Amino acid sequence: MHVDGSSNQQGSGAGIILESPSGISLEQSLPFGFKTSNNQAEYEALLADMRMAAEMGATKIVCWTDSKVVAEQVNDNFQVKDANLLKYYHLYKGMKDQFHDVQVRHTPRCNNERADQLARLASSRKPGQLRSTFHLELPTSSIPQECMPVEEPNTWMTDIMNFIVNGSESSDPVEAKKIRTQAARYSVVAGELYWRGFSTPLLKCIDKPQADYVMREIHEGICGSHTGARTLAAKVLRAGYYWPTLKTDCTEYVRKCKQCQQHDNLIHASAEQLHSVSAPWPFALWGIDILGPFPLAKGQCKFLVVAVDYFTKWIEVVPLATITAANVQKFVWKNIITRFGIPYAIISDNGLQFTDKKFNTFLENLGI
Repeated sequence: MHVDGSSNQQGSGAGIILESPSGISLEQSLPFGFKTSNNQAEYEALLADMRMAAEMGATKIVCWTDSKVVAEQVNDNFQVKDANLLKYYHLYKGMKDQFHDVQVRHTPRCNNERADQLARLASSRKPGQLRSTFHLELPTSSIPQECMPVEEPNTWMTDIMNFIVNGSESSDPVEAKKIRTQAARYSVVAGELYWRGFSTPLLKCIDKPQADYVMREIHEGICGSHTGARTLAAKVLRAGYYWPTLKTDCTEYVRKCKQCQQHDNLIHASAEQLHSVSAPWPFALWGIDILGPFPLAKGQCKFLVVAVDYFTKWIEVVPLATITAANVQKFVWKNIITRFGIPYAIISDNGLQFTDKKFNTFLENLGI
């Protein structure tokens, strides 16, 4: 056997050549689906070649490798100090018992060129030789990988899930009562927490990072249209997701969206200093407007017509059931002209009642 391992930034792999006394040569290019160091790649190549030799029925093998570290370690000439290499060493000792005789020898790299080429995923076929090259992939390492347990962070769903699944409560009575009240609106299906609304199907509960992703995809994703906060919240619910601060988070997200700030239909009038409106004498300049609608009062009244004098700040108010131009004209005649005289001007917001043709003719005839 000739073996060689290779590890670089692009990946790791091994090259294996198995030759029989009858002249048949098998070549195997073996890319790894995991990251390894150079020495680990050499061990993986050696173990893979021994597995292939066992499948072919070999009982005595001589393996040539250009890694002096691996050759001396498996021959017990070097001490194995690395923890990962020590696992490979024990695995080699276990596989060695399957054969009658196993010899691992070191050879210079120049004498192991063919295996080195296969290790770099470049195979060559020479004419006149019975040779087969296999391109396989080693998905996992030969030694079991130890993974450190990762603790899931606590979210707003943790206490509710623990109460529904395990019945665990907080030692604080106030907090325990709060969790019991909240848990009545939730259900656990297949290990996932769902919110039960009054008129909606079960909505999947998600944490803060997932909520940010959902809002971003719905608001500005491939099908997003940069809708407002209320529409965004409604679309999130229709998509089947829920979290307690849904509406406030949607409002803050839309408020911070750069595209919405640039292209939304907002008032971009430049700032200007306030101008004071001066009245020459009392009851000469009046401001008039209509307020409402309010809850129904006596006489079906739900609107107010208000007039304020600019000089004295005197207020005249009359409740109205309907806000017509005739009622506004009656108010001006009865509450302003007959009591305080004909004013110089009346200022309004150009509502339909104040721009009525008959009302304006009435004011022009009086010289207002």
